[in-house]
Amino acid sequence: MTTRSVDFYFDFGSPAAYLAYTQLPHLCADVGANLVWKPMLLGGVFQATGNHSPTAIVPKGPYMTEDFKRFARRYGVPYEHNPHFPINTLMLMRGATALQMHEPDRLKPYCDAVYQAIWADGRNMNDPATVGAVLQGAGFDAASLLAMTGQQEVKDRLKAVTEEAVARGVFGAPTMFVGSQMFWGQDRLDFVREALST
Repeated sequence: MTTRSVDFYFDFGSPAAYLAYTQLPHLCADVGANLVWKPMLLGGVFQATGNHSPTAIVPKGPYMTEDFKRFARRYGVPYEHNPHFPINTLMLMRGATALQMHEPDRLKPYCDAVYQAIWADGRNMNDPATVGAVLQGAGFDAASLLAMTGQQEVKDRLKAVTEEAVARGVFGAPTMFVGSQMFWGQDRLDFVREALST
């Protein structure tokens, strides 16, 4: 029997991707599927597709913020709109990519720390000193990890995954794939579960 899997394209700057991240690991565990983490650069996706953040559209932005709070309550997870939004996630996504390439077992703890800092604690992750403090607090060697984000192979990998996402039809985050089926948004997790169960 072939194990099913979910490709999870995400960027830390998306509150919707944060909400999906809080649910996908146990969803996949429930149905015996693998979760394949796909760190991408949402800004690159927007540039390639002509899409924009919902917060840039009034009145959609305020509505989405309230809707994210509703989903967070339903999921039983913390959520606060970050006062420093938008967050420039280039370095953060390179960090995820570097760990996926060199220390894959530490990718999930890294995602936990970064998502907690942005969408629960309201930290200013635009500030390198704050990023360093968050990573150190989560048990990472911040200087070593941040040095890895400057490696050309890491930069190339993040760019390649972002281009792969666009080629597959991704226009926003989070986007999940089960085989060739694409699901966009944290509000499509029921469909992801259904696809994994058929």
